[in-house]
Amino acid sequence: MSKKNRLIYLPLGGAGEVGMNAYVYGYGPEGAERLILVDLGVTFPDMDSSPGVDLILPDMSWLIERKDRLDAIFISHAHEDHVGAVARFPDLLDVPVYARAFTANIARGKLAEAGRDERIVRTVSAWPEMTGAGPFSVGFVPISHSIPETSALVIDTPEGRLVHSGDFKIDHTPLVGEPFDDALWEEIGKSGVRALMCDSTNVFSPHEGRSEADLQPQIEALFKSAKGMVVTTTFASNVARLKTLAEAGERTGRSICLLGRAMRRMIEASVETGVLTDFPKVVSPEEAQGIPRENLMLLVTGSQGERRAASAQLARGKYNGLEMKEGDLFLFSSKTIPGNERGVIHIMNQFSEMGVDVVDENAGFYHVSGHANRPDLARMHALVDPQMVIPIHGEHRMLREHVKLVKEGRREGLVAVNGTMVDLSGNAPSVAGYVETGRTYLDGSVQIGALDGIVRDRIRMALNGHVVVTLILDEENEPLGEPWCETMGLPETGRSRAALVEVLEEDLGQFLGRAGAKTLADDDKLEQEMKRIVRKVAQDEIGKKPEVTVITSRLA
Repeated sequence: MSKKNRLIYLPLGGAGEVGMNAYVYGYGPEGAERLILVDLGVTFPDMDSSPGVDLILPDMSWLIERKDRLDAIFISHAHEDHVGAVARFPDLLDVPVYARAFTANIARGKLAEAGRDERIVRTVSAWPEMTGAGPFSVGFVPISHSIPETSALVIDTPEGRLVHSGDFKIDHTPLVGEPFDDALWEEIGKSGVRALMCDSTNVFSPHEGRSEADLQPQIEALFKSAKGMVVTTTFASNVARLKTLAEAGERTGRSICLLGRAMRRMIEASVETGVLTDFPKVVSPEEAQGIPRENLMLLVTGSQGERRAASAQLARGKYNGLEMKEGDLFLFSSKTIPGNERGVIHIMNQFSEMGVDVVDENAGFYHVSGHANRPDLARMHALVDPQMVIPIHGEHRMLREHVKLVKEGRREGLVAVNGTMVDLSGNAPSVAGYVETGRTYLDGSVQIGALDGIVRDRIRMALNGHVVVTLILDEENEPLGEPWCETMGLPETGRSRAALVEVLEEDLGQFLGRAGAKTLADDDKLEQEMKRIVRKVAQDEIGKKPEVTVITSRLA
């Protein structure tokens, strides 16, 4: 007897965290559903939890194992946490990747950089055009956010209509990109919506969101008051903000210079795809060096304190021949993402030491969020009028709070974190099961698993230091001289005031003098005992148990 068809939703990233978005939808018999993937993004590492890592990616193992059932990938917009991993999973690239023109441009660039076939990316038009993929029909509905051509997705299925909001805000005057269209969303809702998967990022913000257009007068007034050079940073992808900042600089008599590869790439993509037609003229860094400081504005990357970005390099000294001086102004026209505060504050202090005036967004004058606040989420629920709402894109506390808001509107809601398979077939969402999820790391040019131990070992070495012990044994298994130690990341002396290396070597030498023939003949026993001694001595001397590597060489 054939199994009954069901409609499922499964987040593999982005639910229970902000970033790394990857959402699976499926329809068909249980265990044999045809699947589509919405978004394939990354999140960014930090030195505390992922030292040395370049990017953090969702673990797509579950979907890769079922890639024969995958019909298409749909990308809602061009932020890195939605499109950044599109070239990182070649096993999923046997199906077309659909996106609107601006997002498609960014996705193709990523595939080309990775040496993959960029022709798999197919440009689609906005709603009401629909794209078929297995049992699904998907439409890209323009919605306002902080990057051009952001789309929510209408996903029509044999069991009714789904709406995947993606990232959005209610902004009727976004300056760049399409305004939020209440009537359009009301019309989409009239057809009947089974489930709305809805952005949760700003559910704790109690006031209605503000428009991008609200910032223009305050930014222009700030620039007008500046006596020296003006430098400002924001998210490189926030093309509307870049335009607001550049126009404010131009209106206050300043030439505009872009610094940072990502910023130039976003402006180029915006112009190439027609979403930006009147960006102020820019000058090169070489030309900027000849312009009086009071007539110059730099638009730079690095709003999140990234070490290699333009803002961090200016904070350390010169960048492309340009430098900050006393009396200059630096504006952070962006929100600091939780976890990045330390890097941002460090840069602020570096500028302050130079005599630069630093202004951030804390007063709310120079930045507006790209995500819907609590009243705006309630407004979206009312316009779409879904039977049920599943919160997406948010930490666990955000998803949980969003469900409370959903229930205030007398609708069904469910907290579904990464790995939670939700059955949407009934009148209320229900958990159909759980799959194993997690994250993988791009470490240099190699992709590694979170459970491989590499990052864990790196953290342990960073916290505890490292000791290398070298021992040479002759043909009779007798030590040739004393063992010697090399340390990294450890103090030179400890509690006894003697050199730490000498204390370690002395205790290891005493152990070898007492060791029996069986121990000296067994590399594993030798390694185990020598590691134990090093850690014990180090604990007594410096209060640390370092990582230990033992190198044993035997003469044949």
